[in-house]
Amino acid sequence: MTSINNVQPLSPEALFDILKTEFPAYVNELLGSNLTVEFAHVSDIINISFPEIIEGNAFTLTVGDDNIEVTDHTTEGTYNTELLKQHLTEFTTLKAN
Repeated sequence: MTSINNVQPLSPEALFDILKTEFPAYVNELLGSNLTVEFAHVSDIINISFPEIIEGNAFTLTVGDDNIEVTDHTTEGTYNTELLKQHLTEFTTLKAN
């Protein structure tokens, strides 16, 4: 699990909207790809999946007043999940600070 300081602080709804509108273009530009990114939001939890390459939920963001926790649900050997997590963490850090 990775923790990101929520300096803004971003609400779960605000972060969900930012992720939906900006993250797919951000990650696809960095990877030189055209991955489909799906999001689900309930209360303070945002689930992120990449259905073309990873089965099921890939990452969960738990949004609190002071920090955002990133939980990785992928298994080793599935695509390059470390790189996806790195880009998700960098993007979220940019938006939360």
